[in-house]
Amino acid sequence: RDFHSWGKWSPWIIAEPDTRIDVASDGRSYSWEGEIVGSGNIRIDREEPGKAIYYTLTFLKPWKSTSPVSFLFEPEAAGVKLTWTMVGSMPFFLFFMTKMMGAFIGMDYDRGLSMLKDYIETGVVPSKLEFPGLQKTAGFSYIGLKTQCAVAGVGEAMRKDFDRICSFLGAEQGAFKNCFAIYHKWDLVKGVGEYTACCPVDEAPQNLPEGFFAGDFPDCQAYLVQHTGPYRHLGNAWAAGMMHGRAKRFKQSKQLHPFETYQNDPATTPDRELVTNIHFPIK
Repeated sequence: RDFHSWGKWSPWIIAEPDTRIDVASDGRSYSWEGEIVGSGNIRIDREEPGKAIYYTLTFLKPWKSTSPVSFLFEPEAAGVKLTWTMVGSMPFFLFFMTKMMGAFIGMDYDRGLSMLKDYIETGVVPSKLEFPGLQKTAGFSYIGLKTQCAVAGVGEAMRKDFDRICSFLGAEQGAFKNCFAIYHKWDLVKGVGEYTACCPVDEAPQNLPEGFFAGDFPDCQAYLVQHTGPYRHLGNAWAAGMMHGRAKRFKQSKQLHPFETYQNDPATTPDRELVTNIHFPIK
């Protein structure tokens, strides 16, 4: 209801913190304008106290469209269930993109609701993005485990993969170096992702366990997005990077897949202080 606070949890504004936001004097509407997020406005149409708030959302750039939006409130034993809705349409000639657009918007809504929950419960959103931009990345050799799994289960699957790799390296080399993850596929429509959990090595060990493989990643230039905060909010960094790509801040390579690197260890670092770098190799 308070448009003055929307910028603190918006799944789009986080991609461009300098977005211009103007809240109307009566507090019932606001407009935004930015190079990454485009421009538009949203206004409150009507309210049902304690039950629902209905809005009209208008996009002006990068395309024009208008959609009804609502927040629906449903009391539960542990609190309130909040449902965020939007109804829209696409031109007939773009019918083949309907499912994909629905998946993208659904992902954005999930990120926004997660941040809104943090903001309501704690007064802050523990997710900060910085955009260092183009950076040179030195190549490296690694051993890895490639996994395909449900998008919703990537976090747990990756934790198990890193545990396996670290256990093996500890036995073989007596030391652990910085892990990273290469993302090969991310199908939001089917809800399936494919990644390789990796650890750099100076030389690939012999007799790798079943499922392990050795690989090399070449030197490259990459567009860097840095996220500080819990891993549950990492989607903000990935979404922001893709938004920056669509805004032509960089042109992503089709040969080299994007990857994550981690600046600290979640076992010894508070969630709010975890720093993750997302690298988008460029052409």
